[in-house]
Amino acid sequence: MSQHPLWESASREPEMVKERLADIVAFARANSPYYRDLYKDLPARVEDPSLLPVTDKKTLMANFDSWVTDREVTIEPVRKFIEDPSLVGEKFLGRYTVATTAGTTGNPGIFVLDDNHTRGGTTSLREAFRTWLSLGDFVRIVLRGARIAALHATGGHFVSVTSFTRWRRSIRLLAKLARDFSVHTPMKELVDRLNEFRPAVVLGYASTVSLLAREQELGRLHIKPVLLVLTAEGLAPDEYGQIAKAFDANVGNVWGSTEIAGTAFSCAEGWLHVVGEWIMVEPVDAEYRPVPPGEQSHTVLVTNLANRVQPILRYDLGDRVLQRPDPCPCGNPLPAIRIQGRSAEVLRFRTKAGEEVSIPPLAFEIDHVPGVDLAQVVQTTSTNLRVRLRFESGADANQAWQKVHGELKHLLASHGLDQVTIERAEEPPEQGRGGKFRQVMPLAQSG
Repeated sequence: MSQHPLWESASREPEMVKERLADIVAFARANSPYYRDLYKDLPARVEDPSLLPVTDKKTLMANFDSWVTDREVTIEPVRKFIEDPSLVGEKFLGRYTVATTAGTTGNPGIFVLDDNHTRGGTTSLREAFRTWLSLGDFVRIVLRGARIAALHATGGHFVSVTSFTRWRRSIRLLAKLARDFSVHTPMKELVDRLNEFRPAVVLGYASTVSLLAREQELGRLHIKPVLLVLTAEGLAPDEYGQIAKAFDANVGNVWGSTEIAGTAFSCAEGWLHVVGEWIMVEPVDAEYRPVPPGEQSHTVLVTNLANRVQPILRYDLGDRVLQRPDPCPCGNPLPAIRIQGRSAEVLRFRTKAGEEVSIPPLAFEIDHVPGVDLAQVVQTTSTNLRVRLRFESGADANQAWQKVHGELKHLLASHGLDQVTIERAEEPPEQGRGGKFRQVMPLAQSG
């Protein structure tokens, strides 16, 4: 394995990547008051990300108006934009995508993305599809109708929903071939809808696809996709093989985030290969010092070389990364990593009739409720949920709680779980041992 840093060995043209870093740092200095002040003592030209101070979501959000490089973009109009679900897929000010994060690692983030932002994800996906699919697979996708099912946490301005919605609208044919399916939908109804649609490609959160694989094994779901692309959460390595077997299909896994789009894709050996043409990735320890291959990082710093309206530079993403110390047996020369900091946290219940019901974690997304700054749903028993809340300054806590309680009660009732009680916790959301806030804590993890 090369002794170059991961960000350098992840590109086939490292000098070009250095040039892009120098360019976006100079742009941020010239157009973002926040970065102008942060970088005032740095050299005139920066080609090494380790020279940059570390940034994080909480700090950047607190400095939103001075962080952005377009003076027309300010936090209050952006907040009003994302409060309107009818605007999902529309562009803010006619030129920017606005996306929110679910807040599983702290405060929810609001990110403004320009048209350059997708470059990194597009480059990675192009490499990924060459790895996952043969020419025969592409033919089979066409023969099976070329229909694409996307499983999302719909109803909010999440980047996957926003991007998919805009993509569908951009090509008339896709309006018929591509369809959204909400992860909030009760499993039986979701299974029925997918059986009717018969997708050839499925895109979705890993935890939801894992649940669907179980439905396929039991014979309730009977679709024949050629490819399933998993995102958002990590699964145990053997689960990817189980999903592939259940559907008799190819399974691909993508690592990315709202901040950096998709930047790594899975190979047949179960590793994720980093494509660093537009993204820099730095595995580091708790003091932000480089971590060598073979050693698990405390976190990972990422730099988005594409998005200029809201530069993400040496940003603490929060994921723990293990870089493979030797060449990957799959033959791909790009650096191979595994993500240790994300996990699918499915909550499992039983109905009054004794039937097991599993609900993926993103179905419990409640940080969007007005007045709620941070939320954590803890399963304390098989029939009880304890909700920890932190409220925004000046918010009506009781009103916000009633809204949260109503949404969760409706969710559980739609799955036949009226017997599950929902209690408001006195304590605020708590950090886990790894330093992360978990939005959902299943019974096995909530002690």
